Amino acid sequence: MLNFEHTFMDFLLEHQERHNRTYHFLILMNSLLNAAKRIQYYYLTGALRGNLGLAGSVNVQGENVLKMDEIANEVVKHYLSRSGRVIQIVSEEEEEPVLMNIDGGRYFVYYDPMDGSSNVPHNLPIGFLFGVAKRNLEGPEDLHLRSGREYIAAGMFVIPTGTFTIALRQAGCWRFHIDEIMNYVKPTQMTLPDDRKSWEISYNSANRETYARGLQGWLAVNEKKYAFRYLGALAGDFHRILTNGGLFMYPAIVNHPDPKKNKPQGKLRLMYEAAVTAFMCCEAGGLAIDENGRDILDLVPEKPHQRTALYLGSKQLIQEVLEVLTKKP
Repeated sequence: MLNFEHTFMDFLLEHQERHNRTYHFLILMNSLLNAAKRIQYYYLTGALRGNLGLAGSVNVQGENVLKMDEIANEVVKHYLSRSGRVIQIVSEEEEEPVLMNIDGGRYFVYYDPMDGSSNVPHNLPIGFLFGVAKRNLEGPEDLHLRSGREYIAAGMFVIPTGTFTIALRQAGCWRFHIDEIMNYVKPTQMTLPDDRKSWEISYNSANRETYARGLQGWLAVNEKKYAFRYLGALAGDFHRILTNGGLFMYPAIVNHPDPKKNKPQGKLRLMYEAAVTAFMCCEAGGLAIDENGRDILDLVPEKPHQRTALYLGSKQLIQEVLEVLTKKP
């Protein structure tokens, strides 16, 4: 007997109809699905085509750009522009926001086309992260940068593993798996588990001595209670946390031996890394904060590539860290 899996587009169509919403969001999401599939293809064939090396340029972040960074960014821009539904994008690979369909567009899309680029030369998993916000519903559009609280959806593709996770505002966090004909199928709602036995801690342990003293002390006491896992790509590490629970963190660097290498504001980008994963985490029952204990979703961006520290995962662990971060010396 034939078995037909429930596809992501089936799932989304039912969601839109259930809430009496238009199909514009389906068209937008179809463009993101097409972009992800194309990036997956280029990544899988990258070694054969010589696309896994450096492009010979530096991006706005001051980072060396890989050929795959450029390819992925161009792919996403193409499909978003072609959808006709996007007013403006903010991409890690673009110095300034890019206008698209200012008159007829309905959405803003903030994305990192290739999260975890250092994994690319080794063919290890990378991510494509995105957040979606709506245009002003009342009055003219002012193109202000949206906080995570204004997102209506956020998601990530983990490439080339073929998994796609998306959170919809007040509708949960859902994971899909790619099938043999490149459809994302089999919706599974993701909820962070309460059982601490499965929890993991994920962070760059090489930096631990550069963190705030209080956080170093908390780690010394608590980290051995949990399994340690670190992939070096936010999407991949957060993918595990969503399944097993626990804590992912990228703290501010404040005690580096070379003061010039301190990053008191944090390293991850707010709009298309931290806010995206925070939105998903919260829809899965978790929490996300910055170095000052503020909810990541409440941070209003002042510039497109604003950086932040990030702590996200199971509420109980985040609350423990929150007490440490906000404790007065």
